[in-house]
Amino acid sequence: MVAESKYDFFGGYDHQQKAGVVHFANHHIAPGKKLWTWGNSEFGYAWDRNLTDSDGPYIELMAGVFTDNQPDFSWLHPYETRTWSQFWYPIQEIGPAKNANRLAAVNLEQTDGRQRVGVCVTEPFDRAKLLVTTGGEKVLEDIRNLEPGKPYLRNVLAEGNPVLQLFTKDGKEIIQYRAEAQSGRTSLPEPATEPPAPKEIHSNDELYITGLHLEQYRHATRYPEPYWEEALRRDRFDSRSNTALGLLKLRRGQLTEAEMHFRLAIQRQTKRNPNPAEGDAYYYLGLTLQYQERLEEAYSAYYKAVWNYAWQSAAYYQLAEIACRHLDFDRALEHLEQSLKTNTEHLKAHNLRTAILRKLGAHAEATKYAQGTHALDPVDSWSRHELAALSAKKSRLIEQSATGSGTRTATQLHLDLALDYAAAGYWADARDVLSTYAAKSGQRVYPMVLYLLGYCADKQGDHAEAAAYWANAAKASPDYCFPARIEEMIVLQTVLRASPDDSRAHYYLGDLFYDKKRYEEAIHEWESSAKLDSAFALPWRNLGIAYFNVHNNSDKALLAYESAFKANPGDSRLLYEWDQLRKRSGICASQRIAHLESHPDLVSQRDDLTVELIALLNQSGQPEQAMKMLLSRRFNPWEGGEGLVSAQYVWSHVLIGRSLLERGDWDQALAHFSAAREYPQNLGEGKHLLTRETHLDYFSGLTLSEMGRKVEANRCWNRAVADSHPITWLTFYAAMSLEALGRKTEADKLFEEIRTFAEHQIQADVKIDYFATSLPNLLLFEDNLQKRNHVDCLFLLALSELGMRNTERAVELLNEVLTLDCNHIAAQLELQHLKRMPAVAGTRQ
Repeated sequence: MVAESKYDFFGGYDHQQKAGVVHFANHHIAPGKKLWTWGNSEFGYAWDRNLTDSDGPYIELMAGVFTDNQPDFSWLHPYETRTWSQFWYPIQEIGPAKNANRLAAVNLEQTDGRQRVGVCVTEPFDRAKLLVTTGGEKVLEDIRNLEPGKPYLRNVLAEGNPVLQLFTKDGKEIIQYRAEAQSGRTSLPEPATEPPAPKEIHSNDELYITGLHLEQYRHATRYPEPYWEEALRRDRFDSRSNTALGLLKLRRGQLTEAEMHFRLAIQRQTKRNPNPAEGDAYYYLGLTLQYQERLEEAYSAYYKAVWNYAWQSAAYYQLAEIACRHLDFDRALEHLEQSLKTNTEHLKAHNLRTAILRKLGAHAEATKYAQGTHALDPVDSWSRHELAALSAKKSRLIEQSATGSGTRTATQLHLDLALDYAAAGYWADARDVLSTYAAKSGQRVYPMVLYLLGYCADKQGDHAEAAAYWANAAKASPDYCFPARIEEMIVLQTVLRASPDDSRAHYYLGDLFYDKKRYEEAIHEWESSAKLDSAFALPWRNLGIAYFNVHNNSDKALLAYESAFKANPGDSRLLYEWDQLRKRSGICASQRIAHLESHPDLVSQRDDLTVELIALLNQSGQPEQAMKMLLSRRFNPWEGGEGLVSAQYVWSHVLIGRSLLERGDWDQALAHFSAAREYPQNLGEGKHLLTRETHLDYFSGLTLSEMGRKVEANRCWNRAVADSHPITWLTFYAAMSLEALGRKTEADKLFEEIRTFAEHQIQADVKIDYFATSLPNLLLFEDNLQKRNHVDCLFLLALSELGMRNTERAVELLNEVLTLDCNHIAAQLELQHLKRMPAVAGTRQ
């Protein structure tokens, strides 16, 4: 990542291929410049194989506009349009570009006492002049015809700090380059830090800012509400935190709570001055009231918002919608004119004006405006639809996108367009958009299209037609139907007031509530759905997740998943989730194996299910069968599953190797310990550079020692000792290696260090790291972090006791670990080994 740059370009260059790419954009609004690669270890090479062809490593060049870095964001105002230009183009043979713009990239570098000149252009230049000077004297002057794809290369003698310039035949400078002295900057930006807990923050200002950051960055495990709620605990009328919390509630469809917070904010803002400097609380209060159909109150709130310049465009547009609802089209046009004065690229304002003019019969004027909007944004769906309506032709939007690979996107575009018409009370237009699209969709009509059609019909007073649409929606396939808009929430609530026995509407509303973190309401809707249609798998599945994650009730969750799988026994994803729940609920390995092996066709469909079965085989003492499965399948890595397959590959070799070692088959045992270090390509992932192999070093050393190869054994043990920290369960093998090397005092000290660490850590209040980027344990079911920490610490305590020959206590602790987590493979391994083979000659195998 480039921390700071005053240049408008960056790029990458492959020296082997003698080719590269340049990105050019205004660095004041496009400061983000970043290169990402997986590196040159086996881990990186595996990702190269997964993500690229065979022509080199995987490289990402990332350019950020209105953002400094990949996870950074900036703010957009309602209905704001931002435009920018950026240019990517290839370069050849010139080496890394030292300067570049839209027209050319140049390089000037010293090679063997000469200056190597390189130029690539993006368009033809006849009789372009290339000039290289040093100390004011010409070193090179060359007139050439330049073309894209044909680099100019030249070596010249030049001392000092030469200047390269490229001119058109008319003498206009295209680009220049002169080496600049380093700026001398030595400091890097301060690294980001985890924000304190709300109660640890002293000022309401910082509480507000911290909450705003967490909301904007959509942090996975930290939420903004506690910060704003703490601010309001200290000052109930804090205007900024009330506005922020009100907006959060509005986005979740909690309109009553949102209204309360906006009114509290306004109460503080207007305590001294009836006309506050900010209009956001008034604007969002208006939006909240408009969603509640309290149009007169909303109209007044929006009008107060327009007193603030920043909110004029957005608020005037909402006023226009309400004026249309009241059939006051002249007033609506006035509002739209005002809206466009402060935001000329407000596409919705342009489009609503066009729709009003069309309705008023001013087709020529409407067409002119629609064409202008289409020119502003050729892919804008509303202006395309208006142009089609004005020309009395089938909607180009529908014709171009109703079929083919873009169907899901097209569905959402049509819902957006229909909702735009509906917001202005143009129910017939909304119905026209949706009914035409539904006819084009054939038998697989998206349910929300039909629900919204019924809603519009109901608004027009056509209740019988509405009921028919809603009945058809309830019969439509629920596949990939995930309503997310507040308007869809309102539609579904309207449907359920009229048709409370609609199982699907309950299900969709439950999905929407859960997405908005309204968990109890979601559970209620899913329970209603499942009660009305017990053969519908999805609400049962969702209830299983909610019962476990929200209610912490694994028994109810298991029953819900059993009902889900009974309803849809051919769904391999359901089987995977059910097994994960059984794992979290402490179902033993033998039961889980039997369950999975009774559905071999489903297991074979999924890598995650397959690796789970492999793990169970390893746990249950069948590593040979696990290895057979590992080597007979091509695995594909997935997000959240990184390292799972390779971990089981290593475990299989360790388990087989230890068994062979105990039986005295040392050659084969050593072969397995060695093989565990090399990951075959079919696993889909390579070994990470930082992978710890302390246990492999220890067992390899034991095996080599039994074979009489003491020097090699000592080398393995020393390698294990060098990998003793940070303390994990693998540290135990470093201590055992110290003991094997005859360094018992150091070994005992390390065993004691493991115990001390575990005794301290078991008391810790653990939480997910603030900067964690991958949370595989939270992909589906919430992990009990305190329990996980407790189990890990108990296992460390067991290992420390084992190392210090307190075998009876070690066995007690290992059994305690397995009582809490019967799937703890490392604890199972140690306990099984103790039962088979107690300590031999003072050294454990």
